[in-house]
Amino acid sequence: MKFSVTTLLSATALGASLASPAQAQDNSGTQAETQVLDELRVLDTAEAQARQALGSSTVTAEDIEKRPPVNDLADIIRRQPGINLTNSGSGGTYGNNRQIDIRGMGPENTFILIDGKPVQSRNSTRMGRDGERNSRGDTNWVPAEEVDRIEILRGPAAARYGSGAAGGVINIITKGPSQEFHGSITGYAQQPEDTSESNTKRANFSLSGPIVKDVVSFRVYGNYNETSADNARINADASETPEGQNPPGAREGVTNKDINAMLRFTPAQGQRLDIEGSFSRQGNEYAGEYRLSGSGATSPNVAAMVGEETNVIKRKTASLNYQGDFDFGTAKLIAQYEHTRNRRLNEGLAGGPEGTFNTTTNFSTSRLKNWYVNGSLDIPFETGSLMHVLTVGGEFRYEYLNDPYAMSQGISNGTGSAIEGAESGTRSPSSNADTWAGFIEDNIIIGPVTVTPGVRFDRHSQFGSNWSPSLNLSVAPIPDLTFKGGIARAFKAPNLYQSNPNYLYYTMGNGCPLDYPSLGGGCYVQGNADLDAERSVNKEIGVAYAPEGWNFSITYFRNDYDNKILAGNVPVGTTTGGTTTGRVFQWQNAPKAVVEGLEGNVLIPFGSAISFNTNVTYMIQNKNKTTGEKLSVIPEYTINSTLDWQVTEQINLLLTFTRYGKQEPNRVLYSGATPSADQLRPRPAYNQVGINTNFRVNRNFRLGLGVSNLFNKRLYRESSNNAQGANNYNEPGRAFFVTSTASF
Repeated sequence: MKFSVTTLLSATALGASLASPAQAQDNSGTQAETQVLDELRVLDTAEAQARQALGSSTVTAEDIEKRPPVNDLADIIRRQPGINLTNSGSGGTYGNNRQIDIRGMGPENTFILIDGKPVQSRNSTRMGRDGERNSRGDTNWVPAEEVDRIEILRGPAAARYGSGAAGGVINIITKGPSQEFHGSITGYAQQPEDTSESNTKRANFSLSGPIVKDVVSFRVYGNYNETSADNARINADASETPEGQNPPGAREGVTNKDINAMLRFTPAQGQRLDIEGSFSRQGNEYAGEYRLSGSGATSPNVAAMVGEETNVIKRKTASLNYQGDFDFGTAKLIAQYEHTRNRRLNEGLAGGPEGTFNTTTNFSTSRLKNWYVNGSLDIPFETGSLMHVLTVGGEFRYEYLNDPYAMSQGISNGTGSAIEGAESGTRSPSSNADTWAGFIEDNIIIGPVTVTPGVRFDRHSQFGSNWSPSLNLSVAPIPDLTFKGGIARAFKAPNLYQSNPNYLYYTMGNGCPLDYPSLGGGCYVQGNADLDAERSVNKEIGVAYAPEGWNFSITYFRNDYDNKILAGNVPVGTTTGGTTTGRVFQWQNAPKAVVEGLEGNVLIPFGSAISFNTNVTYMIQNKNKTTGEKLSVIPEYTINSTLDWQVTEQINLLLTFTRYGKQEPNRVLYSGATPSADQLRPRPAYNQVGINTNFRVNRNFRLGLGVSNLFNKRLYRESSNNAQGANNYNEPGRAFFVTSTASF
């Protein structure tokens, strides 16, 4: 019996591919086929009603239109269940470079995709000893106006995406080519009430349409987005930093320039090939960020470079995406080449000056190249009364990093000194790894029950094999009630800095662990080629009740985390051959960690014009079981609420409320020293309120206005590390925005 592949796929349970563009329906078939399809459509509707609450959620283009992000899509992604922004490391360094954190697993375990293709530019930034990168992350390569939707997976369903998805997956799906000519121009401006805070202006265009009707179409867009830096002394009063000394770094500015073009070939019904190329440039406006220095420090290079461009990231991609319907099912193939050039003003690589500029003129460039190929077959079939969609596929990843400056830290213990495993003399600046993977899953529909067993196998060129089995279950005993649960084993391979013995961090003595002080030659942290991959067993169980447009749900999740990679604090050896002796430490695997929490969602419609939506995330625990160190410094709980009122057909009003619970800092220092009272200071709970309105003037023109942080609740950064506990990032005050879009 022949089935419509698309309709069957729409009924699959958690774990199905995030990016599955709609395919043409096959309307031929028997009456029995029609009955089966109708049943599957009912299952699809039941799943869609519970979609946001149980391990997955979707941000639509309409959501973005009503609440446009200032610069980065992270502004709106952070409002979803289980998601927060965290600083780059658990130690509070680079605190204003806040990135997506899913269920407390940290930015390193968040897998970002654009149209199903991985985005890994952040991996071109070296990793410091605390596990942090001076990076803005990878959610800012697509302008908000070009997003069709953002699909988010949390928990077990993300395991099939392989290394880096232990926290979850974010797939940014762009607007594709159209069969009618369409174009738009959008302008956006945001101005804070306090002129010492950053402002934003953005302009972009898009154009799409047919070249050969029904056979070849195109899409092209361009974007310019400029966010200025905060005044570099905005945190001086909060940190009690006198004139002439450097306060904690403010929020950097960033300027995005993006261009993207796509050709779509549809030579026959059910056959589609997309060929795409893109180029983006992100340049910063420096605002005094530096790694370890607290308030009261001085650095002439820091002061001299305020307001200058100290980091430029250029990202280019070329890709193809094929999808074809056949009698046996659907075939998919994605191939992408991604090249990132990360040019940065040189920083210290040792001790207190690490992460602080040691020059005002000398730049270095790291280059990261990623090749990615993923192919799969979706095969629907029946066995007796059971309906299946079997997915089988394979994947190849290759990554190559060349970072001459990060590999240039010398061995400073006298002529002839050496470290076992590190090359002598000029060390190689490059490292690489490849991964081959295969995966299989079967979505089995048994009346009101959908069972999805699956397994993924990865073979890493350096760290060997990994199995990631998964099992997800969905039960709908009555039409409006759904129970769901899942368990999966996820993993993350060590990155190309952690695994490279030529990558060294050095401290002359003050940074040595308390139990292992300097022997006279300081201490080194060395990359470790013998690391094991990080692994976690992710579990969730929840229930959703969705009668007639209402939605109530709650989900419990727990991730038992093993082999988390940390900079070691027990020496593995000493330097040899020098006039002094240095201790050598390596990146190591920590035994156990755990993340546990609750997510809830409430959606209440008040007639057809007004709806109230609230999601809540509560973190029960989030820690390294051995050391007690937090995996991420995030709020104890987060509440996101919106009141959406469609006043008229043309006017929409949106009231937003967010409450962030108390944030506790780490109570364990890398050195093993006892934290001071200031280092244990939490960030108290606080609220953010906003109001936005959209006017649909006519079919071709839209105007939006809004106020963020209506009650002007401002937070300041009091330290560049954990010297002031969790008070290590800025929360900007009241700001006003206007946006307009003209389309044809």
